[in-house]
Amino acid sequence: MTEMNPKIKNENTDELFKAILTLKNIDECYAFFDDLCTVPEIKAMAQRYAVAKMLNDGEIYNRIVDKTGASTATISRVNRALNYGSDGYVLTINRVRDEGENN
Repeated sequence: MTEMNPKIKNENTDELFKAILTLKNIDECYAFFDDLCTVPEIKAMAQRYAVAKMLNDGEIYNRIVDKTGASTATISRVNRALNYGSDGYVLTINRVRDEGENN
């Protein structure tokens, strides 16, 4: 993992992430994020995560556009994060994949 991004690192963000870490299941996540975010915000985050998984699996842009409806700008941004970001996408993609294999 790389250093925390100083642009987002502060006490309020720490508290938000602590709250997220208390969530125990998908239903709790739905309840919390429904209160916290707008529907478009949740859909945008879900779309970016889907794009990250597809890029991580080696999918090409055209297929990702067709499957997710994401713009090429969004795909490029996610790709940049995968290649030069904090490794958060890869960390979670691998953990979710590992949990799926263990269940």
